[in-house]
Amino acid sequence: MILTLMFREYCSLCHHMRDALAPWQVRYGFELEVIEIDDFPELEAKYNELVPVLLHGDNEICHWHLDETKLQAYLDSLSSVTAQQKP
Repeated sequence: MILTLMFREYCSLCHHMRDALAPWQVRYGFELEVIEIDDFPELEAKYNELVPVLLHGDNEICHWHLDETKLQAYLDSLSSVTAQQKP
């Protein structure tokens, strides 16, 4: 599973969210794709005021600050779906 972090290098909130995700990556084993939105005008237009934004595909998990409650609920729901799909 890959989560995406819409990021700006000069954004302290972005750095805090990226760093706060590290223990969650260890626990749940997801990859983190960090995208510098200023390199992509369409992403900058969409996420400009919300950065940092944590996404899974098109699903926004949280923005501005890591909402650990939402993240855990989201990851747990994905884990249970994956477990149900295994034979």
